[in-house]
Amino acid sequence: MHELVGALRTYAWGSRTALAQLCGRDVPSPHPEAELWFGAHPADPAKIRADGDVRSLLELLDDDPQRELGAVATVFDGRLPFLLKILAAEEPLSLQAHPSADQARTGFARENHTRVPLDSPMRNYRDDSHKPELVVALDRFEALAGFRDPLRTVELLLALNVPELKQYAELLAAQPDSGGLRTLFTTWITLPQAILSTLLPKVLDGCVRYLEQGDTPETSGHDKEFAAEARTTLELAEAYPGDAGVLAALLLNRLTLEPGQGLYLDAGSLHAYLRGIGVEIMANSDNVLRGGLTPKHVDVPELLRVLDFEPLRLPIVEAESDGAGSFRYHTPAPEFALRRIELAAGAEPVEIPRAGPGIMLVTAGMVRLTHVSETLTIRAGNAAWISATDTDIHAHAVDGPAQLFCAGVGE
Repeated sequence: MHELVGALRTYAWGSRTALAQLCGRDVPSPHPEAELWFGAHPADPAKIRADGDVRSLLELLDDDPQRELGAVATVFDGRLPFLLKILAAEEPLSLQAHPSADQARTGFARENHTRVPLDSPMRNYRDDSHKPELVVALDRFEALAGFRDPLRTVELLLALNVPELKQYAELLAAQPDSGGLRTLFTTWITLPQAILSTLLPKVLDGCVRYLEQGDTPETSGHDKEFAAEARTTLELAEAYPGDAGVLAALLLNRLTLEPGQGLYLDAGSLHAYLRGIGVEIMANSDNVLRGGLTPKHVDVPELLRVLDFEPLRLPIVEAESDGAGSFRYHTPAPEFALRRIELAAGAEPVEIPRAGPGIMLVTAGMVRLTHVSETLTIRAGNAAWISATDTDIHAHAVDGPAQLFCAGVGE
């Protein structure tokens, strides 16, 4: 059982306040802070702090995978199969999807064969793993995720009352299935710039009219059926003017997670996180195929190759209570499992089932972990590494209530 210090990632879409406040640092931070990585990904492994020494979690696992990972070392080739993060988005992330396991292996081998450097910004596949992921909201969290029911999208396009959208609405209405979604998405994401430069401003004008029509100072568009979609379209266009991804986003489910709710995304699910702070867990991969809404590398043909165009109902994961303030998030991913524990002030210590190998991340308050005669106190924004040999772990809140996320390997 060791203290684990996350690796801070600074991206332009990050927040200058969210992670700093959670970790108890000065606000605002010098740079936008986007993610804290708690894991053993080679790109940025977390650090183990023990006996005055600081070393990489990756090094610890490489030195003795059987002791640290137990049977997991055999199943996952000596690697920790998941990556745990705290994500803080102040601005929208890119429109993206992740490959399946077969697609990742093929793509990684192909780019290795063509000698694309692993650290090249033009690289799509940085490893040979798929990347299912689950994000759990710590505060209100907003996202676009999965293709909306085509007939609902037809209703949205007609509601905007933009004559130039009529042909596209009719196209989708004539084929309201994955094939129609593929055709429309492909058409929009590959529009020649001259056509996009004419169509997109008209769509934005339609969004403004839709929000303003029949408004009063009291309602301000909140009572309209597609108000959130229209506002999001305008926000994306302001952040990424002239980007075809703004049009493509009209095809996706627009959803809001309340604190404690999760969003699970499997291979091929098109998505874009919009804003908010959450705990994210995923297979230990950095493979991302982007289609827009980003200054980073965009590869539309490769994105089209991996996308799943089946309409997706809102993929919200509700936590299942298993007593004593403990909540589990069920997903089909074998690489990870996630549990949230709400620790009441002054309550008896809570036993953590199947604690290791895993990571315990404190997201509010302060938590004391005990293992036999060993104790470790963790503050918000920090974590603990629990090896496979560390069993019989108990946790309790220190000086007030606390929140703890326990990440482990899936069953």
